[in-house]
Amino acid sequence: MPATTDPLPGYRRHPVGLALLGLAAAAGAVVLWHVDPRQAGSPLPPCPSEWLTGLFCPGCGTTRALHALLHLDIAGALAMNPLLVLSLPLVALLLANQLFALPAGGRSLARRIGDARPWAVVLISYAVLRNLPWEPFTWLAPG
Repeated sequence: MPATTDPLPGYRRHPVGLALLGLAAAAGAVVLWHVDPRQAGSPLPPCPSEWLTGLFCPGCGTTRALHALLHLDIAGALAMNPLLVLSLPLVALLLANQLFALPAGGRSLARRIGDARPWAVVLISYAVLRNLPWEPFTWLAPG
């Protein structure tokens, strides 16, 4: 009989780590539910890239977008960081691939989505485009 390999090395063997990750995500969701990052005096920090350079990084607006999503404000989330909102289903597929045994088609798709090269192109392009000062690119800026 050929030896089978576990498609989830480490994940099934480390349920405590998985539980801690889930607990941290839940705690973050609770904080974002109760704390509005758009309010003056918010305890949540501003984007360090924007603070240092004045430019929007690909992640600018992520905290505000997640806050909006938790409150089911899809339009508000898209206004803050459209790339994040549009990529969440892909991230969910990648996470599901790591945590569960997906069918072969799902694993194949997750492997293609998980390739870092296209993501690097998308993130760099998004960072450049959201800092251009004319429409329609100004729509990519948070806010």
